[in-house]
Amino acid sequence: MTQHTHDRLLIIDFGSQVTQLIARRLRELNVYCEIHPFNTVDDAFLDAFAPKAIILSGGPASVVNADAPRPPSSVFERNVPVLGICYGQQLMMDMLGGKVEGGKISGGGGTAEFGRAYVTPAVEKSDLLMGWFATDREQVWMSHGDHVSAIAPGFEVLGTSPHAPFAITADQSRNFYAVQFHPEVHHTPNGLKFFENFIRIAGFSGDWTMNAYREEAIEKIRATVGDSHVICGLSGGVDSSVAAALIHEAVGDQLTCVFVDHGLLRKNEAEEVVTMFRDNMNLKVIYADERELFLGELEGQSDPETKRKIIGRLFIDVFQKYANQIDDAKFLAQGTLYPDVIESVSFSGGPSVTIKSHHNVGGLPEKMGLKLVEPLRELFKDEVRVLGRELGLPPSFIGRHPFPGPGLAIRCPGEITRAKLDILREADAVYIDQIRKHGLYDDIWQAFVAILPVRTVGVMGDGRTYDFACALRAVTSVDGMTADYYPFSHEFLGETATRIINEVPGINRVTYDITSKPPGTIEWE
Repeated sequence: MTQHTHDRLLIIDFGSQVTQLIARRLRELNVYCEIHPFNTVDDAFLDAFAPKAIILSGGPASVVNADAPRPPSSVFERNVPVLGICYGQQLMMDMLGGKVEGGKISGGGGTAEFGRAYVTPAVEKSDLLMGWFATDREQVWMSHGDHVSAIAPGFEVLGTSPHAPFAITADQSRNFYAVQFHPEVHHTPNGLKFFENFIRIAGFSGDWTMNAYREEAIEKIRATVGDSHVICGLSGGVDSSVAAALIHEAVGDQLTCVFVDHGLLRKNEAEEVVTMFRDNMNLKVIYADERELFLGELEGQSDPETKRKIIGRLFIDVFQKYANQIDDAKFLAQGTLYPDVIESVSFSGGPSVTIKSHHNVGGLPEKMGLKLVEPLRELFKDEVRVLGRELGLPPSFIGRHPFPGPGLAIRCPGEITRAKLDILREADAVYIDQIRKHGLYDDIWQAFVAILPVRTVGVMGDGRTYDFACALRAVTSVDGMTADYYPFSHEFLGETATRIINEVPGINRVTYDITSKPPGTIEWE
């Protein structure tokens, strides 16, 4: 196998809620980067990773505390550019001989700063700030309780703000840079240009492209799989579709996809998915009609965790059944993405709160004696869509809204019945048709209908109705980590409600969910 190497940037994570955004910004600039928690980074790791540059993220801790998380001191001895962001700046100053004063949050007397701020230049010219300060100031986003009160020897001030006199600092002889604000968030409008300047200083060639990734992934899959067989759970979602297409390009007929119809799919979904992959892409697809199995066990269930666990268990049973029919099946393909990998590593080393159990087949390989193939585990969602285009998947599939593995089960709060699922399926089809007719589908990250566990009184014609209420949900997002509700016009909502009530027997009231994430989740359960 040909060995491929990329310029690699290491992001050391200190617990910031927006560390992923740093990686996303860098990926946009064709820079390969990885996020690793501070407590997994030591000298041996640094030697093996061999970063061309290092970024220290923000975080909630205070460097004035004795137990504050810190990177190895050798980070500053590797002769590579280092950028500290917020807590990362304070770490750099503290570790390199400067001084940090605690704010009120950490027991000190300093002034905290949260929200929009404006930075003004303190020098006439700097390579780090090329393209900045077209006017006399740049908008940035601050979020810090402590602040730097004295910069480390060798550093100079490049920019200031009213509450952060050391907002931008640098030791340009050693290529050490530090900022108090967050250039990775969209509230710092010129943040991408800031990162572009940093990676140019670091000498990155921008060699991280989807075409190159495709070629490398194919070689890696072939080397891993050899002559063995791979089975892939195909849901029809973007992740599993791209994973299947990539693996098929690598090993051809050694791949068999299993499409499980659990009776919780959207209208016409099974036919669309199977037709595309079996008839148009020549993949071997087993259509597993398991509707009676799943719906039989879910009938009458109302607890969301119980629903998810039933579905997860049945998926394992179904995959076991079909894997037994495939000779020499040694590998299971999954559409694991990079955010899944990041979130599976605890920053603190302690247990994390479970918001929702996942239906996925995480326990499947061990039970079946299979090894995992996860060709997308280095990619963000938007990169997966780019790879899908590279592989020739039709735009209608690449641009599909995310659809959860448990399907309509988690869009049916309360007791699950087949009648309610049929109503939900029809209402969802009308809603999505409306969104497409108005040209809004590609502006929305995810949209769906939830059928509510309440009945309401209505009047249709001269008669009384007592039917279900439903909620429409539509959100905008970049990667699903946070989301805002989509601002439909009242005209659109009125027209859509009228269509659903007129065309879907069993619903007589329509509402629109305007909850963001957080505090809500995108799905209802």
